[in-house]
Amino acid sequence: MVIDTTQAQKILTGHYTFNQLGFSLLITRWKRIYSNDSSTSTLQACVKEANVFLEKYAVIMEEDFATISKL
Repeated sequence: MVIDTTQAQKILTGHYTFNQLGFSLLITRWKRIYSNDSSTSTLQACVKEANVFLEKYAVIMEEDFATISKL
C-alpha cells in the first residue's frame, strides 16, 4: 500500500487511531512538523517517509492499511 498526499493530509489534520505504536509515534512527529510548516514540500516529505515505513513493516501493518485505505 502507498499513501498519497490526500490521505497523508487527512492523517496529519485528523484524529485517527492506529494499532501499531511505531506508526502512531511517527504520525505524532509528522503532525508536529506539519503544524509548524504546512507547505507542500513538508507534506511530500511525510508521504515519502510514511511509504518507506509502510513498505518496511507491511507484514504488521495490515489492520492499519484497512484504516488508511478508507481515507
